[in-house]
Amino acid sequence: MGRAEALRSLFRFRLVLFSMIILSVNIRGLKKKGMVGWLHSLCATHHPYILALQETMCEEIADRFVEFLWGSPNFRYIQKSANGRSGGGEGEFFLAVKGKIKGDSQDTIVVNVYEPHEDIKKRLFLESLENLMNYDNESWVLCGDFNEVRNIDERKNCEFNLRRANRFNNFIANSGLLEVPLIGKKFTRICDNGKKFSKLDRFLVSNSVINRWPELLVMVLDRKLSDHCPLLLRSKALDYGPKPVKIFDSWLNHPGAADIVSEAWNGQFNSRRPDIVFQLKLKNVKMALKNWSKLQFGELDSELESAKTEACNWEQIANDRDIDESERVKWLEARRRWLEKDRIKACMLKQKSRIKWATEGEENSKYFHSLIKRRNNKNSI
Repeated sequence: MGRAEALRSLFRFRLVLFSMIILSVNIRGLKKKGMVGWLHSLCATHHPYILALQETMCEEIADRFVEFLWGSPNFRYIQKSANGRSGGGEGEFFLAVKGKIKGDSQDTIVVNVYEPHEDIKKRLFLESLENLMNYDNESWVLCGDFNEVRNIDERKNCEFNLRRANRFNNFIANSGLLEVPLIGKKFTRICDNGKKFSKLDRFLVSNSVINRWPELLVMVLDRKLSDHCPLLLRSKALDYGPKPVKIFDSWLNHPGAADIVSEAWNGQFNSRRPDIVFQLKLKNVKMALKNWSKLQFGELDSELESAKTEACNWEQIANDRDIDESERVKWLEARRRWLEKDRIKACMLKQKSRIKWATEGEENSKYFHSLIKRRNNKNSI
C-alpha cells in the first residue's frame, strides 16, 4: 500500500443513524370494516418503533393480531385489559412503557394517553400522571388523545372551556413538558358531520428528549376510517462520531505530508491502554495536519493572485521590450507558481463540490438534463 492509500485509509470515520418514530392513532373501534388493513398499511409505510392505539373498544387483543399488524413476530406489547407480553405500567387512563429507543443509550418512558371526558376524572387523571412523572425523573414522551385543548384557537365551532384549558397548560408547565409542533394540519379531530374541529391529539416530551432529538416533528396523517387523524412523531439524527480529520487529495501529493503524519503518529503517549493510545495518536495526527495545512495552504488565494499578477506583469513587459535571461526565468517561475496554486485550489474545490453533492444532492440536475436533451434534439435535426 502506497503512502497516499495509507493516509486515505487512516481517516475513515463512522456514521450512526438513530431515530425516533412513534405512531399514535385513536381508531374509535378496532372492529370497523377495513380498520385492520388501514393500520397494517400505516405500519408498513412509516415503520414506527412504537405504535400507540387508543379506543380499540376490544376486551382483549390476541398475539396473532399484533403480529399481523406489526408485520413481524419481533414485538412486545401491553394493553389495558391484559398484561400482554411486555413489562409496563398502567393507570386509569394511560399505559406506560420504559426502554431504550433504537440507537439511544438512555431510557425513555413512552406514555399512551386517553384522557377522560368528565371534569372530575380529568382532574384526577392529570394529578396521577403528574405524580408519576415527579416520582421518576426520566425522559418522557406522552402521546395520544388528551381530549382537551390549550387555547381557543385549537377549537372551531366547538365550546371552549378556559378553566380546563388553564388546568391542562399548568400540568404541562409543572411537568416540564414541551409540545412537539404539528406539520400538515391544524386540527386532529374532525366531527363526522364535518362541522366541528378540535386539536385533541398531541405529543408532549421532556427537555431531555428534545436535547437528544432536536429535530422532532409530528406529521398529521390522513384520518380515513377514524374521526381522529393519526400522528407520526419522527426525527432522524446523524452521529458522525468524533469529528473526522479534513484531508484533501492535494495534500497527499505534497512531499511533506507523509512525514508530518509519520512524526505525529510515532509520538510518545502516557497511557498503557491500547485504545486510549490509538485515540491519542489520531488526535495528534489531526492537530499536526491542521497546523501544517495552515502554513502550507492558509494563504493560498493571496499567493495565487500574487503569482498571477507577477506573471501577467512580466508578460506585459515582454510585449513592450526585450527581456534578459534572468527576467525570463522570473517570468517562468511566476507562471509556474500561478498554475501550481491554481491546480491545488481547483483540486480542493472539486473535492468540496463532491462532498456537497453527496450530502445535498444535485439540485440542478433537472435543468442540465433539459439542456442536454434540447441540444441532442437540435443536433439530430
